[in-house]
Amino acid sequence: MLLRLPVVAARRMFIILVLMVIVGCFYIYSSENKYYPCFIEGQILATQQAIITDGETNLLEDVLQADPKPSPGNSIFFHETSCRLSDNRQLETLRVTARQACAIESAAMHNPSFQVFVLFAGPTYRISNNNSHPQPLVEAILSYSNVHLRRLNIETYASGTPMEEWLKDGRLSRSKYLFSHISDFLRYLTLYRYGGLYLDMDVVVLRNMEKVPPNYTGAESNTHLAAGVMNLAATGFGHEIAASCLRDFQHNFNGKDWGNNGPGVITRVAQKICGTKDIALMQEDPKRCMGFKVFGRGAFYAVPWKQWRDFFEPEKLEETIARCKDSYVVHVWNKHSSKLPIKQGSKNAYAMYAEQNCPRSYKAAGEHF
Repeated sequence: MLLRLPVVAARRMFIILVLMVIVGCFYIYSSENKYYPCFIEGQILATQQAIITDGETNLLEDVLQADPKPSPGNSIFFHETSCRLSDNRQLETLRVTARQACAIESAAMHNPSFQVFVLFAGPTYRISNNNSHPQPLVEAILSYSNVHLRRLNIETYASGTPMEEWLKDGRLSRSKYLFSHISDFLRYLTLYRYGGLYLDMDVVVLRNMEKVPPNYTGAESNTHLAAGVMNLAATGFGHEIAASCLRDFQHNFNGKDWGNNGPGVITRVAQKICGTKDIALMQEDPKRCMGFKVFGRGAFYAVPWKQWRDFFEPEKLEETIARCKDSYVVHVWNKHSSKLPIKQGSKNAYAMYAEQNCPRSYKAAGEHF
C-alpha cells in the first residue's frame, strides 16, 4: 500500500521544489555578480523555513505581510543590505553592530510616535537560536515598542511598482557596487511605497523629527545633496517626488559609479524641481522648490566625510559638539569609520552622542562600541 503524504506536507514539498528551480535560474542569470544570488537564496531559505516551521515566531516576517504594517508617512525606515549566507545554507541568527543598533535606538527614542522599521534584504532571518536569547544589541533595540524588524524580498518588494520590470533586466544584479546600489534601490522604493523618513544605518538621531514638515533632504556639499536622510509624504507632492526618483534611478543607473544612484538621484530630481543646480539657491529660496525643503549641511551632515575622524578624536570634542549643536542627526560615515573602535567611556563626540542618544545599545555593546 502506497504511503500518502498529508495534503499540507505535499503542498509544502511542492512549494520548496518550485523555489529550488527559481533559485537555480537566478544563479544562471546573475552569474556575472557572485553576490547577488546570495540575496535570492536567502529569501528562498527564509520562505522554506517559514513553511516548514508553520509560522514560528522566531523568524523575521515579511514586511509586506506582517502586522503592524508601516503607517504611510509616519514611519522611519532603515535598510540592512549586507548578505552573508552560512556555509551550511542555514538561516543565521540575527545580528546587528553596536553602531547600527545606536542608529535604530536613537530614532525610536526621539520619535516615539513614529514606528521604526528595520528591513533586512539579506539572509539573516532567525532572531535567536532555539530557546536562546537574541543578541544583547538586538534585545536593546527590541526593548522599544515602536521598533519592528522585518525581512523583505527584493523581487516581491518591487512587484506592482514602476521598478518591477526594470529589475528583471539584471542591471542591478551586475552592479560593481552591489550592496550600495541595492541600498540605493531600496531607499527610493520604500519612500515610493510608504513615504516617511529614510535614515542610513550610520547616523545618530539627536532630537525629535516628528514635527518637521515632510518632503525634505539635506545638502552634503556645495554641489550635491545627500541620500542618507530623506523624508517624503506618502501622497501628493511627496509621492510625485518619489516617483520622479524611481524614474531617474532607471534612466541614469550606472553600476560602475558608486554615488550616481544614491545622492546622484535626489540631486538631479531636486535640480529639476527647483529649476537650478545651485545648492545654495535651493536653500535660500524655499518657494523656488515648491515646498521641497533642502536643509543646509548643519542639519544632517555638519561634519563632512573628509573630517570623519573629528567624531573620534578627544581633542576635537568641543569643536564637534559646537558644530553639531543645531543638527537633527549626525552622520558618522561608516564607510570610513567602521574599523575604528571606541572604548567605553572614551571622551570623544561619537561616544558622547551614543551614551546620550542610544544608552541601551551603548551599554549592550560591551567594552568597545
